[in-house]
Amino acid sequence: MKPRISMIALAVDNLQKSTHFYQEGLQLPKMDSPPGVAFFNLNGTWLGLSERHALAKDATVSPEGSGYKGVHLVHNVASEDEVDDVIAQALAAGAELVKPAQKAPWGGYHGYFQDIDAHLWEVAHNPFVWIGPED
Repeated sequence: MKPRISMIALAVDNLQKSTHFYQEGLQLPKMDSPPGVAFFNLNGTWLGLSERHALAKDATVSPEGSGYKGVHLVHNVASEDEVDDVIAQALAAGAELVKPAQKAPWGGYHGYFQDIDAHLWEVAHNPFVWIGPED
């Protein structure tokens, strides 16, 4: 049996604009992708972008929605400086700052931004355990 791989799928309002945000702004490595979707390699999983109306139609739900939807994405990095750098990079690419980077109650360092489609991202450094691929 082949291993199961999870993928993160984000609904976006403008595929070309969002692809540019992730590829050029955040410098994620874009993979060859079929029309109507953009795939990025995230070191163990994929990020897939598709037009919001197409994903909503496929799931048979409304494309409208606002507020916190109970899900946010977390990008873990190796240092506090890297948290600051990633957030600055996202803001320069058009993201909106939600919570400035700061010490976290759990002992790490983190901040939040919303991408250009209002998806909530936390950028975090956990000094107690590395959350990421093995070297």
